Amino acid sequence: MVMKKFLGNRKNERLIRHYLPAFAYAVGSSTLSNTSPPQLLRSYRSWKVVGEETDTQSTASTLFNGLHVFQCPDQTGIMAKLTECIASRGGNILSGDVFVSRQKQVFYSRNEFVYDPLQWPRAVMEEDFLDLAKMFNAPKSIVRVPEIDPKFKIAVLVSRQEHCLVDLLHGWQEGKIPVEITRVISNHNREPNTHIIRFLERHGIPYHYLPTSNENKREEEILNLVGDTDFLVLARYMQILSRKFLESYEKDIINIHHGLLPSFKGGNPFRQAFDVGVKLIGATSHFITEELDGGPIIEQMVERITHRDTLLSFANKSENLEKQCLTKAIKYYCELRILRFDDSKTIVFD
Repeated sequence: MVMKKFLGNRKNERLIRHYLPAFAYAVGSSTLSNTSPPQLLRSYRSWKVVGEETDTQSTASTLFNGLHVFQCPDQTGIMAKLTECIASRGGNILSGDVFVSRQKQVFYSRNEFVYDPLQWPRAVMEEDFLDLAKMFNAPKSIVRVPEIDPKFKIAVLVSRQEHCLVDLLHGWQEGKIPVEITRVISNHNREPNTHIIRFLERHGIPYHYLPTSNENKREEEILNLVGDTDFLVLARYMQILSRKFLESYEKDIINIHHGLLPSFKGGNPFRQAFDVGVKLIGATSHFITEELDGGPIIEQMVERITHRDTLLSFANKSENLEKQCLTKAIKYYCELRILRFDDSKTIVFD
């Protein structure tokens, strides 16, 4: 009788659903209420947990959001162990994506979850996922808690054209791009009273003018400036980084290309595409490799072109695509949505 009275209280019901899901399922939804319990939806590529938003709203202030990506040789039971790891610490998976390459026999996953930091301290979480990585011989296992982990540090390299840089800075200012911009480096001089310089000075972001030549790309100086960054962003930096630079930096570099790779590589792709009368233009964000404009593609965007477009309208449409495509690539990187498939491809959990 006491138990029935306890279960009949909707406030108590929500507590049970959140903190004692196993108990809730054991008792049965017909005993607790007329509503259905949260359901697990699954497909071959991805699965998601769908529940009532009101069940978590009352305790949302005490919960943190976590992200975890995992890559390892495929075998039975990986997802079960990942789920058990999170659930055993009182966490709840909100969404998950899984991809298994049958050709390579490699397992890839990305999970978003909520957890109580009092039940699962950050250091313990790191150890738990490290144990799983050792268990499955995983070359990649990364966990982030955006609310408490430091933001990714980036440096932005740019040449004369600044539409991508301006868009990136404004997005960062509005909190839409979760990074810490440590500095802007350019081979193009900008006067002190320009919009870019005033913005950077107002936010305490250093601007480094390093003029380049065919004989000196200033790569040693750039390396000294970006040593503390997590990755680099080339926002229309029109210099080719050498193999020595890439090997020395060793971290990821994201570039925006004003065209749909692999077509129209190199300089002046606007004119290349315009002259052949393309009907679709695009922009491509990709990782930098030794091959010119040949690194693994992260994102591509397109827009239709007609015979009525001029070279100017053509360029304006392309610039808008570049800004959107670069921003999306940076956000995806910070949200751990990008995994390397091989030297020429990526897996993007969008």
